[in-house]
Amino acid sequence: MAMQQTILEYVDQHDEQLSYLAKEIWNHPEIALEERFACKLLADELEAAGFTVERGIGNMPTAFVASWGSGAPIIGILGEYDALPGLSQQPSADRIPVQTGGPGHGCGHNLFGVACLGAALALKSIMETQQIAGTIRYYGCPAEETLVGKTFMAKAGIFDDLDAALAWHPGDTNTIWASSSLAMNSFKVNFHGVSSHAAADPHNGRSALDGAQLMDIGVNYLREHIIPEARIHSVITSGGQAPNVVPAYAQIWYFVRAPRRDQVAAIYARVLDIAKGAALMSGTTYDIDFVTGCYELLPNLTLSQLMLEKMQSVGNLSFTAEEQAFAKQLQETFTPGTLEHAFDLTQRQVRIELDRTMIATPLWEQILPHTETYMVMPGSTEVGDVSQITPTGQLTTCCWPLGTPGHSWQIVASSGSSIGAKGMLLAAKTLALTGLDLLTKPDVLAAAQAEFKHKSNGKPYISPVPDGTLPH
Repeated sequence: MAMQQTILEYVDQHDEQLSYLAKEIWNHPEIALEERFACKLLADELEAAGFTVERGIGNMPTAFVASWGSGAPIIGILGEYDALPGLSQQPSADRIPVQTGGPGHGCGHNLFGVACLGAALALKSIMETQQIAGTIRYYGCPAEETLVGKTFMAKAGIFDDLDAALAWHPGDTNTIWASSSLAMNSFKVNFHGVSSHAAADPHNGRSALDGAQLMDIGVNYLREHIIPEARIHSVITSGGQAPNVVPAYAQIWYFVRAPRRDQVAAIYARVLDIAKGAALMSGTTYDIDFVTGCYELLPNLTLSQLMLEKMQSVGNLSFTAEEQAFAKQLQETFTPGTLEHAFDLTQRQVRIELDRTMIATPLWEQILPHTETYMVMPGSTEVGDVSQITPTGQLTTCCWPLGTPGHSWQIVASSGSSIGAKGMLLAAKTLALTGLDLLTKPDVLAAAQAEFKHKSNGKPYISPVPDGTLPH
């Protein structure tokens, strides 16, 4: 108990510095694989604290690993720091960008990476003073928004020797993320044709755009014959430049998602057959640019229960009347019905009857239980790949108002305010306390590893990314 209190005091003593770092990253938003400012800021902080830092991991200049200690157990903490394009926003309840068309932290990753930094530093401090054996690692993971960072780090074997991994994500509730996620393939299909005058000699042309459109028609017919839980979505990123020129090049970008990796692989193979057929029909050729692929998240309930206990020991958040008022103003910009939908979704996730009057409170301070019922969230994360390699636990804390739409300017506004900072500090404390137990209680770590071995059936991790593919 004394060591836990020391960790909590460490984070409290450094809360201003951590909040400053989070705001600095918020002030310098950078999209996937371009996070030079955030990467350097975090890596330099760890290096100055005595961590050994290896930069440029997995062929990504903005990926790094910082280590302190020696020997087992080896506990990893996953940090993220990339922003999203087009979401630049001031900390205001009105839509006012800092830079028109610029990026913004519409997923709260300015908080994500810094909370993990705070946890790593707190653990290093207690390990040093109490002579606790083991190794703590901070993983600087870029490009989560494009599901690239951890997939390529995993392919490079960066997580292979971990005994356990910890992560979190900003959200609108304080609870444990014990659900699964959708596995995914992201790939672009490039069609190559022959240009010609669309009116004078169209017979001499072969339209790459026809190939892309025919492929999408085929994929639309495929949707009827795949499992209902699967998702296929696409955009045509290039379709020609003028109507009077038969396009010699077109590109269509797909995401294929499903609850399991093997389901994604099977659907992906059928989509590639459709590409082949579309090329034959249009008289074009095609090639595949595989961007990334990830696994579904493998929950570890042993770690989830441990994280919940630690979050409960830290205690509820406390927001001021001004913070609640600002959050209410943000909620007033939401689409009607958003709050009710968010409440119902949260209730299904925690599997308890919640007081419906809670909808009237924009910022939820209390800590909610987590469900041990297997659920699949309708999104993907490459934390899933880490969870297929080592026992992995995640939590979420309240950093924005209930019902805030994902990847929105409202998240940017809240993540750049004191609201986000308070949720970040709760996450840092919970991660650090969880890490401490994993370092000092072998039976707890052994239970998490036994659960992992049972759920993974002893299958080795095989990267979904083809050999020779580079991060992009």
